Amino acid sequence: MPDAVTEHDLPPREADVILDVDFDRGLLFLALENLGDAPAHAVRARFDGPLTGLGGERRIDRLQLCRRLEFLGPRRRIRVFLDRSALFFAREERTDFEVRLTWRTDDGERRSRTIRHDLGAYRDFPYLEVPDDG
Repeated sequence: MPDAVTEHDLPPREADVILDVDFDRGLLFLALENLGDAPAHAVRARFDGPLTGLGGERRIDRLQLCRRLEFLGPRRRIRVFLDRSALFFAREERTDFEVRLTWRTDDGERRSRTIRHDLGAYRDFPYLEVPDDG
């Protein structure tokens, strides 16, 4: 019987950047992540319109993290608080957005991807508000 292939047997993956949504006990987060085994350089996230968080007080799409992050290490993830889901949905703003991610590899090659999200999918998720020390 042949040996099982492990992650260490696979060739390294180049930088591969995504922007995902995390829902955690009624809190919405955006997560910028490099899934690859090599760093991503000059990472940019361009949203197709305004994305407001923190109770409507902050334009998330204007954060420096979205405009240009010089370096995102391999397998690194940066999570940014967006809003409490109840506050986000109470504002009745748009829930769908598209983000275009661009970055450069170690060799200077440009890479990009476009991701669509609809936060409306999280609107009716049940959750318990439990304090971390509870």
